[in-house]
Amino acid sequence: MSNPGTVPRTAPIAIAPKTSHQNPGLPFRHSHANRDAYMSSMAGNDSADSDSALSGTVTPCEACALRGSKCVVGEDEDKCMSCQTHGVECSLCQSPPPRKRKLARDLADESNGHRGSPGRSDNRRLRQHAPSLSSTAASNSLIEEMANFGGPTLLKRTLGLQEDRYSQYIGPTTDFEPSLINLSPFDPQDESLLARGTLRKVSDHDTFLMLPDATTPGYDHQFDDVDEIERIVAPHGRKLLNLYFEIVHPGFPIIQKNVFYEKYDRDRHEFSPPVLAAVYLLAINWWDHSEELSRCPRPNVRALERLIRSSLADAMWRPKLSTVQAGLLLSQRPEGDQWAPTAQLVATAQELGLHLDCTHWKIPPWEKGLRKRLAWALYMQDKWGALVHGRPSHIFSSNWTVQPLVPNDFSEADCDENDMEGRQEMERGRTLFVQMVYLSQVLAEILETFYTLQAMQNVTAAGPQGTHLVLSLAKPIQLKLKEWYAALPTTIRMDSSFLSSALSSGRLSSIGYLHLAYFAIEITLHRRIIRALASDLQAIDPYLEHICRSAAKARLISAMDFVNRLTPQHLRAFWYFASKTNFALIGTFGSLLWATSPGREEADWYRRRLGEYRWTLSVSSKPGESHRLTEFAMGMLDISTGLLKKLPEKPELSRTGSAVDFNPGRRQSLLSMGMSSFAGDTFSGLNSADISAAQSPGSPIDSSEDEDYEYETFSPTAGMASMRE
Repeated sequence: MSNPGTVPRTAPIAIAPKTSHQNPGLPFRHSHANRDAYMSSMAGNDSADSDSALSGTVTPCEACALRGSKCVVGEDEDKCMSCQTHGVECSLCQSPPPRKRKLARDLADESNGHRGSPGRSDNRRLRQHAPSLSSTAASNSLIEEMANFGGPTLLKRTLGLQEDRYSQYIGPTTDFEPSLINLSPFDPQDESLLARGTLRKVSDHDTFLMLPDATTPGYDHQFDDVDEIERIVAPHGRKLLNLYFEIVHPGFPIIQKNVFYEKYDRDRHEFSPPVLAAVYLLAINWWDHSEELSRCPRPNVRALERLIRSSLADAMWRPKLSTVQAGLLLSQRPEGDQWAPTAQLVATAQELGLHLDCTHWKIPPWEKGLRKRLAWALYMQDKWGALVHGRPSHIFSSNWTVQPLVPNDFSEADCDENDMEGRQEMERGRTLFVQMVYLSQVLAEILETFYTLQAMQNVTAAGPQGTHLVLSLAKPIQLKLKEWYAALPTTIRMDSSFLSSALSSGRLSSIGYLHLAYFAIEITLHRRIIRALASDLQAIDPYLEHICRSAAKARLISAMDFVNRLTPQHLRAFWYFASKTNFALIGTFGSLLWATSPGREEADWYRRRLGEYRWTLSVSSKPGESHRLTEFAMGMLDISTGLLKKLPEKPELSRTGSAVDFNPGRRQSLLSMGMSSFAGDTFSGLNSADISAAQSPGSPIDSSEDEDYEYETFSPTAGMASMRE
């Protein structure tokens, strides 16, 4: 191994303003004028040490002579560094002169979308033979600097979005010893070249290994994949991109919009194929939302799906931030959510260091914000995936140091300053995303407290005290949910005047997925309580059972009424991937309460309400973007109610017999244990009308609670007209 201390390094390059191109379709990496300017600047910055490591040529090669650039050859090399960088044959190694004219024509064909030309195959083969880590240190240094130079100014000096290198986080227990890493000499760009790769130090404690893309499987197919993706959606690519940033991006801001457009306008071959395909694939869900697109035939979605899955599998070998973006977007499709890919995404994100605090890293500020948004989006994917699939979560607080999102983590370039409505919608979307992150943290606490194997064993081991244990653990979480709603910003409340004006203007609103998530969390909490009550009815105080079931009943009514009040502007908007299961959980919860009802009268009441809920779902299950959400919920509701037909006949309780004897002494006893106070808190999200409607016949329970959710008394036909619009 060569001594890294003797490796010449070039001086850092100041970030230059974005270069204007006469031919926007020409890829920057093949723009000779810009690269020659860079070569000249590099030649001027070479130090004496650099010159001692390079041997100049008296007669330049033909390619350098044509470009008028300095021709230098590294020791033990048979071609000059400029030709190595450009990926062309060098006349110094006695090969035919570079066919520059043919290469230019082939590149023009690339930008015009022609496929199958010999030029593209030659270009791909030449890129494969670009200098690798086996080249001399000086040559590697030059190549690495080229990766961050010039046109793509927003990508310069990034860690997770470099065009030709990917990063691997070096953890504390790998074969790299941190104390030895700190002994390695780092240049002004915080990089140190080793035989195994290039170390990139981003902070005093965090280091990455940078490796070349060209050595990974599937690398040579990237250009062809991008061309095929563009061919499938042509000529509607730009319209689909605009549709994505109008509908999906505000409520799920995991892409840096200005960087994405910069790449798109300069050269689409700079994209990782799966993220470009994922954006198109998700946007196609709103094809009919565009009056212009609705008149055209849809692209071949199945072909696009095949491409994204194969290219995403290749991208896992050279993971970048775009790999995580593609995986998250693919999971947002109603039929695209699977648990195994979520686990793979978590592993990929850990490879990229997304689980770490990047606040003080030496990377561009916009990348810090993008990393944090991606990290929390992944956290949400993991927690909600664990809920809907009933699987153990992969992310734990002991290995998660990502800081909370702040306004500076979102790009101000995402919307036009002159578009006031667009700016308000973007701000509403960011607020929505941040609040969903918080709800996901509460969900994580519920899953950890009640649904891990150890947690369930603890309740079982508590025996007759199991229900009391569940209630005591649930109370602080319920208070968090109450406080969350009390502090919910006005702009994202369902009754918001801001929302009403936006809906009246025809804009779609994604805030429905946040409120549905809230009800899903409440239901997940109450399901555990009802299960505990049903496990040992003999040990449960009748009054405690009554108030817990009444609270659960109130939650069910409120959730069903929420679904009934969804308008077409809500239903046709972007919904988070877990939403289809969250709709189903409402019906599942109703079925659980039906199954555990003590008497026939209460069971019949749940049967009727579930019938009304199914009708609500069927009305909204019409052709369009929302039908797959509600169809899934209807299918699960049919399954659960079908199973309930096998229940034994419930006893018929009289109106008097169904009421619970509210002995003041018994109530005070429960209060002293903290049980009744929890049950009272569970009503805090509903108004008096909802609560009174939720009581069992003849129940005198007090319903004078805070009115957080301002839902009016439900009439089965009240919200249906809006569904049919």
